[in-house]
Amino acid sequence: MGDAQENEQAEPAEVLSAGLLLTPARPANAFEETVQRLLQSIRLGLIGPGERLPAERELASMLEVSRDTLREAIASLADAGWVVARRGRYGGTFVSDELPVALPASPGTADDPFVTSGRLEDTLALRSVIEVGAAHRAAESELSANDRERLWQAYEECSAAVGEQYRMADSRLHLLIAEVLGAPSVIPLVADVRMRVNELLDGIPLLAPNIAHSNEQHRAIVGAILRGSPDDAASAMAEHLEGTEALLRGFYA
Repeated sequence: MGDAQENEQAEPAEVLSAGLLLTPARPANAFEETVQRLLQSIRLGLIGPGERLPAERELASMLEVSRDTLREAIASLADAGWVVARRGRYGGTFVSDELPVALPASPGTADDPFVTSGRLEDTLALRSVIEVGAAHRAAESELSANDRERLWQAYEECSAAVGEQYRMADSRLHLLIAEVLGAPSVIPLVADVRMRVNELLDGIPLLAPNIAHSNEQHRAIVGAILRGSPDDAASAMAEHLEGTEALLRGFYA
């Protein structure tokens, strides 16, 4: 935290790159994976409502797909209401100002038997394995001054977020922890499990006391990572996840 506070007057660091999840798609499923990566980037808040997607040529290169495949994916997202095309000097493809209500993989109601019979426990176990380990490893890593600043900034943005903005800010913080540990293969795992958790959270209300408690836990997690205390970081993350687990089990079990 010290480095972050000392740099308060410096130019704000970019917390998460919009291209974090825009990684190469596998040729066999290029269209489907392109749609998936774009949707993840939008739904997890890496490219927010009203923001412009990278230029077509750049985006195709990032995803390592043909421009035809990219256009098909963008057209599909436009038809579904996720993005809009704007013409003119400042035109391009932009995330819609108002995002569609995403349909979860299951009906997503608190009395849904599919959730209670296995999906919930599977998701919570996977999240615990991945995110507790990520926090531990991030605290072991030699973080650059920029990464330290980004972590603290992500915590502050999450703490300041309200309403619907909160879950996006929360997702960005958890993804950033995965990014700074320097293991690219971990990032899509965290993104996937975060999508699953968010689908479950969408079925329950945002509770102000829980958000306040989560922000205290976020501070403890980030503080432990910045101090280089792996056990404390893992313990704080485990406690944080247990709070979410308790809420989800309360509503779904």
